[in-house]
Amino acid sequence: MIESVPLNQVLIVTTLMFFIGVYGFLTRKNLITMLISVELMLNAVNLNFVFFDRYLFPGKLEGHFFSLFIIAIAAAEAAVAIAIFINLYRNIRSINVEDVNEMKN
Repeated sequence: MIESVPLNQVLIVTTLMFFIGVYGFLTRKNLITMLISVELMLNAVNLNFVFFDRYLFPGKLEGHFFSLFIIAIAAAEAAVAIAIFINLYRNIRSINVEDVNEMKN
């Protein structure tokens, strides 16, 4: 199934995913939506690893191992970020970026 998808179409989709994540991270005010944007960027990178591995080295699985490593890092990052968000919400009753900046001053 992966062999039937041209690489240029995959690059277009993953580039769009990555830049949608960058746009969401830079424009959103809510910390949870910023976390979702980071996860979207990581998923775009994972797709690139898998498709380039399948395209360049069809018999090997290095891209898949890189993807598993990134998924593990993303899961740990999400767990730490959600713990920070819960702590912020308990202290200031908000998870908006502006409210966190006001708390610092």
